[in-house]
Amino acid sequence: MSRLFSQRVPYLFLSPALALLFIFFVLPVGAAFLMSFTDFDLYTLGDFGSLRWVGFNNYLALFQNALFWQALQNTAYFVLLAVPLSIAASLGMALALDAKAVRLKPLFRLGFFAPVVTTLVAVAVVWRYLYHPSYGLFNWLLSFVGIAPVDWLGNPVWAMPALVLLAVWKNFGYNMMIFLAGLQGVSQDLRDAARIDGAGPWQEFLNITIPQLAPTTTFVALTTVIGYCQFFAEPYVMTNGGPLNQTMSVVLLMYREGFRFWKMGYAAALAFVLFALILGISLSFMQVRREKAAI
Repeated sequence: MSRLFSQRVPYLFLSPALALLFIFFVLPVGAAFLMSFTDFDLYTLGDFGSLRWVGFNNYLALFQNALFWQALQNTAYFVLLAVPLSIAASLGMALALDAKAVRLKPLFRLGFFAPVVTTLVAVAVVWRYLYHPSYGLFNWLLSFVGIAPVDWLGNPVWAMPALVLLAVWKNFGYNMMIFLAGLQGVSQDLRDAARIDGAGPWQEFLNITIPQLAPTTTFVALTTVIGYCQFFAEPYVMTNGGPLNQTMSVVLLMYREGFRFWKMGYAAALAFVLFALILGISLSFMQVRREKAAI
């Protein structure tokens, strides 16, 4: 009896967490999935009897919506531009802070990580000033080299790169901390042996540091792609999807359809399409990683 009880004790302690997970995650996700096959809208909140099952109509309407394809294209553009920049910036800063010659490392780590925990509303106030077409800091710097002022957030060409720069600046500190942890696992013996063999810093970086950081880099790349596929706050706060919908992301479109036009069934369908895309990307990442590990 005591043995049976001891085997059930772990499940007893896990049950509150599992119950909360079921109530606040499994049930809402299941409800949203069912909602994506209905015409749930603002009127349904007043009269649930008006709720109708529409099958795949929401998904068909979604794929026929030109704004969805533009939002998907914008999201892909953001991910393809922001992910390499974010990884390069975070790895570069991690390598710099890992160098023995650098002093006051805790202070630098705090400074680089501070934007991660700063609210985007406060960040937006500062960056709106930096991007201001008339008296912003960036245009003031460009004036020194004879370049005309740029309307960073109002120009369809420059609006998305401006958001990319903001997102990379705000989020690279998190990945930097992960890379710093990964650098602690790089074998010092291999580094010393490479130096004895005459390897320079660049050869050491390419042949020792990069291969040893491969698992960390894969994790950082995957989590960054997943996070940036869901980017919402930057365009919502800075441009509201403009100009000309050039910064409209999939999640911002989902928010607009669900909470501005109250087309909750349509927004739920959009959410699960995005989920399927992210799941496919994640599985592809893991498959490539397995194939490389098997070589």
